[in-house]
Parts: sequence; C-alpha cells; structure tokens
Amino acid sequence: MTQNKKGDRVAVWMVIGIAIGTAIGAAMNNMGVGIALGVAFGVAIGSTRHNKKT
Repeated sequence: MTQNKKGDRVAVWMVIGIAIGTAIGAAMNNMGVGIALGVAFGVAIGSTRHNKKT
C-alpha cells in the first residue's frame, strides 16, 4: 500500500469510519445517520493526517 497518495489514506479511514459509523448507527437505531457520520469522520481524519505531513 502506498502511503504517499492522499486517496489511499482517505479510503482506509473512510472504511474505518463507516465501520464505526455503522456501530453508532446500530446503537442509535438509525443506520443512515451512523453511516453519514462514519463517512464524514473518515474523510476528516484522512485529510487531516495527510495535511500534517506536508
């Protein structure tokens, strides 16, 4: 896995975020909100971690 590409890192964090969001959604009985939170979380973390290195 190439760690230089922003897209790869965001994709990894999106998958992790969706997994976390799905768990939150299941707990809240609202999968749509959980998945949306997960995607937003994944994109935010992926972008932030990439930007700190540059």
